[in-house]
Amino acid sequence: MEATSSISWKAEAKRTLQFLRSELRPRGKIWTPFNVISGAIILAGAIILAFRFFYGLGAVTNLNQDYPWGIWKAFNVVTGVAFAGGAYVLVFLVYVLHQEQYRPIVRVTILNGFLAYVFYAGALLLELGRPWNVINPVIGNSFGFSSVLFLVAWHFMLYMIAQFVEFSPAIAEWLGWKRIHRVLHGMTLGAVVFGISLSILHQSGLGALFLMAKDKIHPLWYSEFIPIQFLVSSVFAGLAMVIFEGTLSRSVFKTRVSPSYHFSHERIVLSLSRICAGAMFVYLFLQTLIFVHGQDWKHLSGFWGAWYGVEIVGFVAVPCVLFTLAYRRRNTSLARWAAVGAMLGIVLNRLNVSLIAYKIGAPVRYVPTWMELVVALSVILAEVWVFRWIVNRLPVLGEAPAWTHEAEEASKEVIPHARPAAVQPIERSVASKEA
Repeated sequence: MEATSSISWKAEAKRTLQFLRSELRPRGKIWTPFNVISGAIILAGAIILAFRFFYGLGAVTNLNQDYPWGIWKAFNVVTGVAFAGGAYVLVFLVYVLHQEQYRPIVRVTILNGFLAYVFYAGALLLELGRPWNVINPVIGNSFGFSSVLFLVAWHFMLYMIAQFVEFSPAIAEWLGWKRIHRVLHGMTLGAVVFGISLSILHQSGLGALFLMAKDKIHPLWYSEFIPIQFLVSSVFAGLAMVIFEGTLSRSVFKTRVSPSYHFSHERIVLSLSRICAGAMFVYLFLQTLIFVHGQDWKHLSGFWGAWYGVEIVGFVAVPCVLFTLAYRRRNTSLARWAAVGAMLGIVLNRLNVSLIAYKIGAPVRYVPTWMELVVALSVILAEVWVFRWIVNRLPVLGEAPAWTHEAEEASKEVIPHARPAAVQPIERSVASKEA
């Protein structure tokens, strides 16, 4: 028996290796304009990073003791994590509230969120002077139990594990691992609940990092409610990214899109527009309360008051109205433009809090070098390349293999559909009365 089992495992391992070799081959055209341009940017970013790790941060960045955080943290980490918020919102709607109309986009949203955390956590390492010390919160060296960064570090790590578990059934389906798929499928709900809790905490935790910078951030952007602002804004930021990414994926990966996703795409976009409008209204209401309570009228004059108005009115209020009109008029094009406006507003808000409105009175302001901008862009493009590779091979946008449905039906048939015990005495009592 053991010999037979050993042979079957060896055959399965050999089959998997042959399958992976075949899947590693490129698909489609290689020398496309996007591949050439993005590949050149990624290569340039890799060369710049080599200089950064060989010669230090000063060789490629304008970071200093006054500005230890630059564009890599402000854009790739603080902003990127907000856009990954669509994952925890979507899994909450599908797995907790049982809103099945969103199920066709759950996997691609989880994948997008998982890759965002992997690449943006990687971008976090780029700006650390001693990146090898990033393991300290994990191994117990100098635990900082009162540190917000300690909280965020653990949440990032655990949330990436939870998202990997949520996405792992797709990997098992791709590799044809039926037994492992049953185990991973059973772990999904627990990973979802755990992941939602972690995501809510670290979305607000990123905002809590700036609570200690009260004297450094302009009063129009600083508030003791920054953690709540970051959490609420991550809802419509993530869903706006889902609308934007879904529109592009439906066009780029049209041969991989399942019929259910294709026909329900517009309905999903309009439904998400309604949620975005509601979340943005809550965010605007919260901003108004903070503004009135803080008596910030005196700060509205001058450049910073106008800049604050551009962010709140142009990239929050206007997209909120556009989302509302898109849902009422059933206009998906308007919803997509609103999503772009909301995403630009999130980028502007996170950059204002962490860079633009930070230390406005400093004699020397931080301005990223062209090399920092190239690296920031190369991180995003590298994520796009990995995302495209996975979507072109795994059942992310398409239907799951037929054997997964058969396994689910078989698991339902294991337990016979008996009548509830509480019903049987009632039926017996009714029968005795009739007799």
